[in-house]
Amino acid sequence: MIQLVKLHGLGNDFLVSFLEGDAELARAACDRHTGVGADGFIRSGLTESGDLGFRLWNADGSEAEMSGNGVRCLAHAALDAGLVAEDRPFAVLTPAGRREVTIRRSGPGRTWATVEMGPVKVHSDGGEACNVGHGTLLVDVGNPHLVVLGPDPRRVDVGRLGPELERSDPAGLNVEFVTLGPEPDSVTMRVWERGVGETQACGTGSCAAAAALHRWGRVGPAVTVHQPGGAVAVQLRPDGTATLSGPSVRIATCGWDPTS
Repeated sequence: MIQLVKLHGLGNDFLVSFLEGDAELARAACDRHTGVGADGFIRSGLTESGDLGFRLWNADGSEAEMSGNGVRCLAHAALDAGLVAEDRPFAVLTPAGRREVTIRRSGPGRTWATVEMGPVKVHSDGGEACNVGHGTLLVDVGNPHLVVLGPDPRRVDVGRLGPELERSDPAGLNVEFVTLGPEPDSVTMRVWERGVGETQACGTGSCAAAAALHRWGRVGPAVTVHQPGGAVAVQLRPDGTATLSGPSVRIATCGWDPTS
Protein backbone atom coordinates (compact mmCIF):
# COMPACT_ATOMS: atom_id res chain seq x y z
CA MET A 1 0.00 0.00 0.00
CA ILE A 2 1.22 3.46 -0.93
CA GLN A 3 0.19 6.27 1.40
CA LEU A 4 -1.16 9.23 -0.55
CA VAL A 5 -2.59 12.61 0.32
CA LYS A 6 -4.99 14.17 -2.18
CA LEU A 7 -5.25 17.96 -2.17
CA HIS A 8 -6.35 20.69 -4.53
CA GLY A 9 -5.49 24.31 -5.18
CA LEU A 10 -8.57 25.91 -6.75
CA GLY A 11 -9.65 22.57 -8.20
CA ASN A 12 -6.20 21.77 -9.62
CA ASP A 13 -5.70 18.48 -7.77
CA PHE A 14 -2.59 16.52 -6.82
CA LEU A 15 -1.58 13.31 -5.13
CA VAL A 16 1.37 13.67 -2.73
CA SER A 17 3.61 10.84 -1.59
CA PHE A 18 6.56 11.20 0.80
CA LEU A 19 7.91 7.75 -0.10
CA GLU A 20 7.36 6.61 -3.67
CA GLY A 21 6.69 7.93 -7.15
CA ASP A 22 7.67 7.64 -10.79
CA ALA A 23 6.06 8.16 -14.19
CA GLU A 24 4.36 4.76 -14.28
CA LEU A 25 2.95 5.14 -10.79
CA ALA A 26 1.76 8.67 -11.61
CA ARG A 27 -0.14 7.52 -14.71
CA ALA A 28 -1.86 4.74 -12.76
CA ALA A 29 -2.68 6.78 -9.65
CA CYS A 30 -3.89 9.86 -11.55
CA ASP A 31 -6.32 7.92 -13.74
CA ARG A 32 -9.79 9.15 -12.77
CA HIS A 33 -11.46 5.83 -13.62
CA THR A 34 -9.04 3.14 -12.45
CA GLY A 35 -6.83 5.06 -10.00
CA VAL A 36 -7.32 7.67 -7.31
CA GLY A 37 -7.60 10.50 -9.84
CA ALA A 38 -5.66 13.77 -10.07
CA ASP A 39 -4.05 16.26 -12.44
CA GLY A 40 -0.60 15.40 -11.13
CA PHE A 41 1.48 13.26 -8.76
CA ILE A 42 4.12 14.79 -6.46
CA ARG A 43 6.88 12.84 -4.76
CA SER A 44 8.68 14.60 -1.93
CA GLY A 45 10.73 14.15 1.21
CA LEU A 46 13.31 16.00 3.26
CA THR A 47 16.67 16.50 1.58
CA GLU A 48 20.03 16.40 3.36
CA SER A 49 19.82 20.18 3.73
CA GLY A 50 16.44 19.89 5.42
CA ASP A 51 14.52 21.32 2.46
CA LEU A 52 11.58 19.64 0.76
CA GLY A 53 12.24 17.81 -2.49
CA PHE A 54 9.79 18.14 -5.36
CA ARG A 55 9.20 15.98 -8.40
CA LEU A 56 5.96 16.29 -10.31
CA TRP A 57 4.51 14.00 -12.96
CA ASN A 58 1.49 15.06 -14.97
CA ALA A 59 -1.46 12.72 -15.33
CA ASP A 60 0.02 11.31 -18.56
CA GLY A 61 3.33 10.51 -16.84
CA SER A 62 5.31 13.38 -18.34
CA GLU A 63 7.42 15.31 -15.85
CA ALA A 64 6.82 19.00 -15.13
CA GLU A 65 9.48 21.45 -13.95
CA MET A 66 7.27 23.48 -11.62
CA SER A 67 3.71 24.01 -10.40
CA GLY A 68 2.55 26.87 -8.20
CA ASN A 69 -0.60 25.04 -7.11
CA GLY A 70 1.40 21.84 -6.69
CA VAL A 71 3.96 23.50 -4.41
CA ARG A 72 1.16 24.91 -2.25
CA CYS A 73 -0.47 21.47 -2.03
CA LEU A 74 2.86 19.87 -1.13
CA ALA A 75 3.41 22.52 1.55
CA HIS A 76 -0.02 21.71 2.98
CA ALA A 77 0.76 17.98 3.10
CA ALA A 78 4.15 18.70 4.69
CA LEU A 79 2.52 20.94 7.31
CA ASP A 80 0.06 18.17 8.19
CA ALA A 81 2.96 15.69 8.43
CA GLY A 82 4.90 17.96 10.80
CA LEU A 83 7.74 18.50 8.32
CA VAL A 84 7.29 22.30 8.20
CA ALA A 85 5.81 24.90 10.55
CA GLU A 86 3.23 27.64 10.12
CA ASP A 87 4.44 31.16 9.32
CA ARG A 88 8.08 30.06 9.06
CA PRO A 89 9.57 30.22 5.54
CA PHE A 90 10.99 26.97 4.15
CA ALA A 91 12.44 25.90 0.82
CA VAL A 92 11.11 23.53 -1.81
CA LEU A 93 13.72 22.31 -4.30
CA THR A 94 12.08 21.97 -7.73
CA PRO A 95 13.68 21.17 -11.11
CA ALA A 96 13.07 24.85 -11.95
CA GLY A 97 15.00 26.02 -8.88
CA ARG A 98 14.63 26.73 -5.18
CA ARG A 99 11.24 28.11 -4.15
CA GLU A 100 10.57 29.63 -0.73
CA VAL A 101 7.15 29.05 0.82
CA THR A 102 5.27 30.45 3.81
CA ILE A 103 2.07 28.70 4.88
CA ARG A 104 -0.62 29.05 7.54
CA ARG A 105 -3.84 27.21 8.35
CA SER A 106 -7.02 29.01 7.32
CA GLY A 107 -9.64 26.50 8.53
CA PRO A 108 -10.18 22.75 8.96
CA GLY A 109 -8.30 21.02 6.15
CA ARG A 110 -7.45 24.37 4.55
CA THR A 111 -4.32 26.48 4.23
CA TRP A 112 -3.17 29.70 2.60
CA ALA A 113 0.37 29.85 1.21
CA THR A 114 2.66 32.31 -0.54
CA VAL A 115 5.24 30.89 -2.94
CA GLU A 116 8.30 32.74 -4.21
CA MET A 117 7.95 31.77 -7.87
CA GLY A 118 11.38 32.92 -9.08
CA PRO A 119 12.00 34.76 -12.37
CA VAL A 120 9.13 35.33 -14.78
CA LYS A 121 10.60 35.96 -18.23
CA VAL A 122 8.33 37.51 -20.85
CA HIS A 123 9.42 37.07 -24.47
CA SER A 124 8.55 39.32 -27.38
CA ASP A 125 5.68 37.36 -28.95
CA GLY A 126 4.17 33.94 -29.45
CA GLY A 127 5.69 33.35 -32.87
CA GLU A 128 4.05 32.82 -36.25
CA ALA A 129 2.64 29.44 -35.25
CA CYS A 130 0.61 31.13 -32.52
CA ASN A 131 -1.20 33.75 -34.58
CA VAL A 132 -4.45 33.66 -32.60
CA GLY A 133 -6.32 36.08 -30.36
CA HIS A 134 -5.58 39.80 -30.06
CA GLY A 135 -2.01 39.17 -28.90
CA THR A 136 0.28 36.37 -27.76
CA LEU A 137 3.32 36.25 -25.51
CA LEU A 138 5.64 33.41 -24.57
CA VAL A 139 6.42 33.45 -20.85
CA ASP A 140 8.91 31.32 -18.90
CA VAL A 141 7.99 30.66 -15.25
CA GLY A 142 10.44 27.78 -14.91
CA ASN A 143 8.11 26.01 -17.35
CA PRO A 144 6.89 27.28 -20.74
CA HIS A 145 3.64 29.19 -21.27
CA LEU A 146 1.82 30.81 -24.16
CA VAL A 147 -0.53 33.60 -23.08
CA VAL A 148 -3.30 34.38 -25.57
CA LEU A 149 -5.22 37.64 -25.11
CA GLY A 150 -8.72 37.48 -26.50
CA PRO A 151 -12.44 37.69 -25.79
CA ASP A 152 -14.27 36.13 -22.86
CA PRO A 153 -12.44 32.82 -22.20
CA ARG A 154 -15.80 31.17 -21.53
CA ARG A 155 -16.45 31.37 -25.27
CA VAL A 156 -13.09 29.85 -26.29
CA ASP A 157 -12.99 26.27 -27.57
CA VAL A 158 -10.15 25.32 -25.23
CA GLY A 159 -10.47 21.63 -26.06
CA ARG A 160 -9.64 22.35 -29.71
CA LEU A 161 -7.21 25.28 -29.50
CA GLY A 162 -5.38 24.08 -26.40
CA PRO A 163 -3.75 20.96 -27.87
CA GLU A 164 -3.03 22.72 -31.18
CA LEU A 165 -1.12 25.49 -29.43
CA GLU A 166 0.52 23.07 -26.98
CA ARG A 167 2.10 21.32 -29.97
CA SER A 168 3.31 24.56 -31.57
CA ASP A 169 6.55 24.09 -29.60
CA PRO A 170 8.40 20.75 -29.75
CA ALA A 171 8.72 20.70 -25.95
CA GLY A 172 5.04 21.51 -25.50
CA LEU A 173 3.43 24.63 -24.09
CA ASN A 174 0.98 25.41 -21.33
CA VAL A 175 -1.62 27.74 -22.84
CA GLU A 176 -3.52 30.51 -21.04
CA PHE A 177 -6.58 32.10 -22.67
CA VAL A 178 -7.00 35.45 -20.94
CA THR A 179 -9.01 38.65 -20.95
CA LEU A 180 -8.85 41.76 -18.80
CA GLY A 181 -11.07 42.19 -15.72
CA PRO A 182 -13.64 42.00 -14.32
CA GLU A 183 -12.21 44.50 -11.80
CA PRO A 184 -9.15 46.76 -12.13
CA ASP A 185 -5.78 44.95 -12.03
CA SER A 186 -7.40 41.58 -12.64
CA VAL A 187 -7.33 38.88 -15.30
CA THR A 188 -9.84 36.17 -16.20
CA MET A 189 -8.27 32.97 -17.51
CA ARG A 190 -8.80 29.41 -18.69
CA VAL A 191 -5.81 27.13 -19.06
CA TRP A 192 -4.75 24.13 -21.09
CA GLU A 193 -1.90 22.30 -19.34
CA ARG A 194 0.48 20.10 -21.31
CA GLY A 195 0.28 16.50 -20.20
CA VAL A 196 -3.08 17.03 -18.50
CA GLY A 197 -5.62 18.98 -20.58
CA GLU A 198 -7.85 21.76 -19.33
CA THR A 199 -7.58 22.24 -15.56
CA GLN A 200 -9.56 24.33 -13.12
CA ALA A 201 -6.54 26.49 -12.27
CA CYS A 202 -2.79 26.83 -12.84
CA GLY A 203 -0.35 28.63 -10.54
CA THR A 204 2.52 29.15 -12.96
CA GLY A 205 -0.07 30.01 -15.62
CA SER A 206 -1.49 32.68 -13.32
CA CYS A 207 1.96 34.24 -13.02
CA ALA A 208 2.44 34.04 -16.79
CA ALA A 209 -0.93 35.69 -17.45
CA ALA A 210 -0.28 38.47 -14.94
CA ALA A 211 3.19 39.14 -16.40
CA ALA A 212 1.86 39.23 -19.96
CA LEU A 213 -0.96 41.66 -19.15
CA HIS A 214 1.53 43.78 -17.20
CA ARG A 215 3.86 43.83 -20.23
CA TRP A 216 0.91 44.97 -22.36
CA GLY A 217 0.32 47.79 -19.85
CA ARG A 218 -3.15 46.57 -18.86
CA VAL A 219 -2.53 45.78 -15.16
CA GLY A 220 -0.24 46.92 -12.38
CA PRO A 221 2.21 44.75 -10.44
CA ALA A 222 -0.41 43.34 -8.03
CA VAL A 223 -2.81 41.17 -10.05
CA THR A 224 -5.82 39.02 -9.17
CA VAL A 225 -6.18 36.07 -11.54
CA HIS A 226 -9.68 34.58 -11.82
CA GLN A 227 -10.02 30.99 -13.04
CA PRO A 228 -12.84 28.43 -13.09
CA GLY A 229 -11.61 27.08 -9.73
CA GLY A 230 -11.25 30.47 -8.03
CA ALA A 231 -8.80 33.36 -7.72
CA VAL A 232 -5.15 33.74 -6.74
CA ALA A 233 -3.00 36.80 -6.08
CA VAL A 234 0.17 37.45 -8.09
CA GLN A 235 2.72 40.09 -7.12
CA LEU A 236 5.19 41.08 -9.85
CA ARG A 237 8.41 42.57 -8.50
CA PRO A 238 10.72 45.11 -10.14
CA ASP A 239 13.53 42.51 -10.21
CA GLY A 240 11.47 40.26 -12.52
CA THR A 241 10.45 37.71 -9.89
CA ALA A 242 6.92 37.00 -8.69
CA THR A 243 5.02 35.63 -5.72
CA LEU A 244 1.86 33.55 -5.86
CA SER A 245 -0.61 33.45 -2.97
CA GLY A 246 -3.61 31.17 -2.76
CA PRO A 247 -5.44 28.40 -0.93
CA SER A 248 -5.19 24.65 -0.75
CA VAL A 249 -7.67 22.10 0.53
CA ARG A 250 -6.98 18.57 1.76
CA ILE A 251 -9.45 16.19 0.11
CA ALA A 252 -8.43 12.82 1.55
CA THR A 253 -5.65 10.58 2.75
CA CYS A 254 -5.61 7.01 1.59
CA GLY A 255 -3.66 3.85 1.15
CA TRP A 256 -3.61 2.84 -2.49
CA ASP A 257 -2.65 -0.56 -3.86
CA PRO A 258 -1.32 -0.09 -7.42
CA THR A 259 -1.55 -3.85 -8.06
CA SER A 260 -5.26 -4.12 -7.36
